[in-house]
Amino acid sequence: MDSTAAPESAPAQPQPDQRSVRRAAWAGLIGTALEQYDFVIYGTASALVFSELFFPGISPAAGLLASFSTYAVGFAARPLGGLIFSRLGDRLGRKWVLVATLLLMGGSTLAIGLLPTFDQVGLLAPVLLLLCRCLQGLGAGAEQAGGATLLTETAAPGRRGRLAALVMTGAALGTAVGAVAWVLAQLLPPDQLMSWGWRLVFASSLFVTVAALVLRRRLAESPVFQELREQEAEPRRPVAEVFRRGRRPLLLVFLMNLGVSTQSYTYQVFMASYLVSSVGVDADLVPKVLLVGALCGGVAAFGFGRLSDRFGRRPVSGLIFAALVLLPGPSFIALNTGSTAAVVVVVVLGFVLACHGLVGVQMSYFPELFGTRYRYAGVTLGREFSSMLGGGIAPLVCTALVAAFAGSWIPVAVYMSVAALVSGFATWLAPETRDRDLTTGRDATGER
Repeated sequence: MDSTAAPESAPAQPQPDQRSVRRAAWAGLIGTALEQYDFVIYGTASALVFSELFFPGISPAAGLLASFSTYAVGFAARPLGGLIFSRLGDRLGRKWVLVATLLLMGGSTLAIGLLPTFDQVGLLAPVLLLLCRCLQGLGAGAEQAGGATLLTETAAPGRRGRLAALVMTGAALGTAVGAVAWVLAQLLPPDQLMSWGWRLVFASSLFVTVAALVLRRRLAESPVFQELREQEAEPRRPVAEVFRRGRRPLLLVFLMNLGVSTQSYTYQVFMASYLVSSVGVDADLVPKVLLVGALCGGVAAFGFGRLSDRFGRRPVSGLIFAALVLLPGPSFIALNTGSTAAVVVVVVLGFVLACHGLVGVQMSYFPELFGTRYRYAGVTLGREFSSMLGGGIAPLVCTALVAAFAGSWIPVAVYMSVAALVSGFATWLAPETRDRDLTTGRDATGER
């Protein structure tokens, strides 16, 4: 199929009842909120407290690099989690995997809040932190892809973009709640924050986990998956099939997600440390700015998803990528003024475009690229391998670039723009998929 070909018409996928749609929407929203909450509180802790708690006795720059290294490890574990859980998701069902990953992520985050520090057990402390971070990554490896696949397969044609985008509205909610948690924690005296306040932030994930679990236990499977399971007599091998038959959409998802993941976690994680260490912004301001950005991003995710239902996935994605190529340079110029208003504008734009808006469109775009036999596996593997090379190392790469170039932000801006350019080019090569028939075994990228 040519990259400019029109989407398949007259979708034949079975239609769900509205109760199933509402449950799927809430379950996807709350579950992704937990995932993002876990990652945001960890990323913020990496920027603000972990270097002192788990990596003391080294320079501040080295401590920050060490903290971001453990942050990156979580992303390194995500492809492995994707391999494990996507195989199960395409064989056993989307609901089962979403419950399992939820418990793994929530339990790992709670465990971090109970860890001893370096002063208490020495080198065992960072080792245990690393282990918990790996478990977090394993659970997160299939979380967003599972929610996106379930919602895209559940929604009626013409509404997939806005419904699947609720996954990223949930992510924005998780970011906002994580920011609120750190705002409240920073009201404590510094000694109390460093002794037990940070632990309460991680322990609070228990409440989100329980709420998400209650919703997900009541989920129905997507009608597309139910129909597929009834038609097939033999067990499938979705991971093997996606590498054998779905290499083109897999590569497209990998490249399309690479740039947005790089920019997303640069805005969410690296800029927090940059504002404090390089610009001299008060650390108390960072969670508040993240909160404003997340709230705006959540609205943008749904809005852009709705626009993609009307105008198509590819044109909406392409316009956002064009903005992301041009945005990094002016963003750093504004940040370095130290103006609170400038900081808020930059972070809000980053959240609206990179962190949630564009990804909101991709939540329906990516599942629509794949045929039904290995859709979950294809979306998961493409997203998670690119997230590892994009978002996973982005804070680490940006911190290293600033250190290597005597504090200059220019290499970081170039890095962000090039990553967005690569993903924008991949989006230009991808077909339009809006409202294609999701019950077909064919990929949107051509006949097999």
